[in-house]
Amino acid sequence: MKFTAQQIADILEGDIVGDADVKVSKLAKIEEGVEGALTFLANPKYTSYIYSTKASITIVNKTFQPEDDITTTLIKVEDAYKSFSKLLEYYNQVKLNKFGIEQPSFIAASSSHGDNVYIGAFSYIGENVTIGENVKIFPNSYIGDNVKIGDNTLVFAGAKIYSECIIGNNCVINSGAIIGADGFGFAPNEKGEYQKVPQTGNVILEDFVDIGAATTIDRATLGSTIIRRGVKLDNQIQIAHNVEIGKNTVIAAQTGIAGSTKIGENCQIGGQVGIVGHITIGNNVKIQAQSGIGRNVKDNEVLQGSPALAYGDYNKSYVHFKNLPKIIKKFNDLEKSYGDS
Repeated sequence: MKFTAQQIADILEGDIVGDADVKVSKLAKIEEGVEGALTFLANPKYTSYIYSTKASITIVNKTFQPEDDITTTLIKVEDAYKSFSKLLEYYNQVKLNKFGIEQPSFIAASSSHGDNVYIGAFSYIGENVTIGENVKIFPNSYIGDNVKIGDNTLVFAGAKIYSECIIGNNCVINSGAIIGADGFGFAPNEKGEYQKVPQTGNVILEDFVDIGAATTIDRATLGSTIIRRGVKLDNQIQIAHNVEIGKNTVIAAQTGIAGSTKIGENCQIGGQVGIVGHITIGNNVKIQAQSGIGRNVKDNEVLQGSPALAYGDYNKSYVHFKNLPKIIKKFNDLEKSYGDS
C-alpha cells in the first residue's frame, strides 16, 4: 500500500516542504533510508543523516531548518517522534484491517459474533462462544467452549484460549499464547504418587490487556486467575493458577509467578524474576531483573537480588561482594600478623 506525502501530512496535521505527491510504501531508519521509504528525525545526533538519506519522506520537528541541500521531502510536525509513533499505529491498523470468515475454519452453530469480525483459516470456535464486534482471530487459533471475547480484541495466529475464559475489550493476545491451561495442581497419595487436582476455574482478562507471544496463564483451581485492566505481559511469561495481577502492571519476559500470589497496581517487574506462591506484592513496586521474591512486599518497594533485598541495600552490599576476596586476604594477613606477634 502506498501513501503520498500529502496523505501522511493530513493524518499528522503537518506541513510539507518538498513534493506533496511523492509516494512511500515502506518504513526505514533515517541512516538506512531508500527510495520509497518513510523515516523520521527526532534525535539531534542523527541530524547528519538527513543530508544523505535516500528516504523519499522524512518527518521532522517544525523547528528543523536544513543547513545544506536535501533530497528528501519533509513533513514538519510539533513532535516528530510522537507523530511517527502515531503513523506506526495507523499503519498497523491498516495492515490488520481484515474482515470476513476464511475457509476452512470451524465455527460451532451455538456460537455468536458481532459485526466486522475476522476469523482466519483453520481456526476453531467452540460451542457457546460469544465474540464481540471488530474482533480479529488470526489463522490456526483455538477458542474453547463458552469463551467470551469483548470488542476490538486481537487474537494472533496460533493462540489458544481454553474453555470458560473471559477476554475483555481491546485486548491483544499474541501468537502462541495459551490462556486457561490447567494449573499445576497435584496431590501426593499414600504411595508417593501424584494425583491431579481438577482445575475447574477460568482466566479473566479485563480490558486493554496485552499478552506476549508464548506466554501462559493457567486457569484457577477454583474461581479465577485475574489479569486486571491495562496489564502488559511480555513474551514467555508463566502465570500460575489463582494469581491476580493489578491494573497497569507491566512484566518483562521469562518471569514466573507461582500460584495464588497477588500483585498490586502499577508495578514494574523485570525479566527472569521468580515469585513464590501465596504472597502479596503491593502497589507501585519495582523489581529488578533476575530477582527472587520469597516474601510479602509492601507498597512502593524497589527490590533486587535473589533472594531480593531493598534496591539501595543491594547496591551498597554489592560493593563489598565484589571486593570480598581482597577483604578476606586482608583479614587473613591481619590475623596472621597478630599470631606472629
